[in-house]
Amino acid sequence: MLKAGAILAIFLSLSVPSLFAQVSNPDWCRALPRPEYKNLERVPISDSWFEVYKVAPAVFAIYEPHQAEETISYLIAGEKQALLFDTGMGISDIKKVVTELTKLPIIVLNSHTHNDHVGDNWKFPTVYGMNTDFTRDNARGSREDAQAEISPDQICGTLPKGFDPKTYATRPWKITTYTHDGDRIDLGGRTLEVIATPGHTPDAVSLLDRANGLLFTGDTYYPAPIWLFRPETDLDAYAASIRRLAALVPQIKVVLGAHNIPVAPPTVLPRLVAAFNAVRAGKVPASPDSPGKVLYKVDNISFLMRAPPAAP
Repeated sequence: MLKAGAILAIFLSLSVPSLFAQVSNPDWCRALPRPEYKNLERVPISDSWFEVYKVAPAVFAIYEPHQAEETISYLIAGEKQALLFDTGMGISDIKKVVTELTKLPIIVLNSHTHNDHVGDNWKFPTVYGMNTDFTRDNARGSREDAQAEISPDQICGTLPKGFDPKTYATRPWKITTYTHDGDRIDLGGRTLEVIATPGHTPDAVSLLDRANGLLFTGDTYYPAPIWLFRPETDLDAYAASIRRLAALVPQIKVVLGAHNIPVAPPTVLPRLVAAFNAVRAGKVPASPDSPGKVLYKVDNISFLMRAPPAAP
């Protein structure tokens, strides 16, 4: 006899298309709206899938609060061109949002190439990428990861009008220029420094706006459980990367991560290093999470990692 949960799962699998026309409210929606956003300047735009906040002069956080990743992309404008640090889920049209915020030519650079950060890469003619096999593989696009992002438990509210869940996929894009650790991108009156921060993925980068004290960390740091469980994750590389970022603290005013909340104080970086060191030293107990994963929490910093192998 099927249990109620199994019956529900079968129902959902058979009726997903109709459910997308309804309002769904999974548990994670209860954290919304996040109170930190009350202190930020909201910028009106025409697309209700996104929320946009001005987090520094000519810097806009483009937030997707209706999907569980709560991905945040950043538009950073100079005098001659602008850089879009990630292009989001590709569920709604981030390019349209960007054109409402600036008329400058756009360079796209991804903090890394997981599907929730590259969804609309294909819409832009200029895309910088790291010279890694991981980047090139992801540039071919994918369907499976994208489809997992729109299951009913991943959506808060309704999907955009006209969105077709059956055809949703991460579309292929072209890398037009390879970028490297230490490169400087001149936007005209504003220079961004590329910092390779592998660990979460082999192609992870952070961006430093040294003149304005801004550090964009992608998924190397954000104020939610940091994913360090996937096959491409390298814990030794991650440890080295966060130490490198923490060394920049005297030059930083704001840390801008890629999920949940866009601003954090620079003091979070040495605490991130200390928390990760404690986890790796076995000083932090693990809490069971989803199958094969455990959560380590140190104060308000947490890491979602692969479960250690069972003792023989």
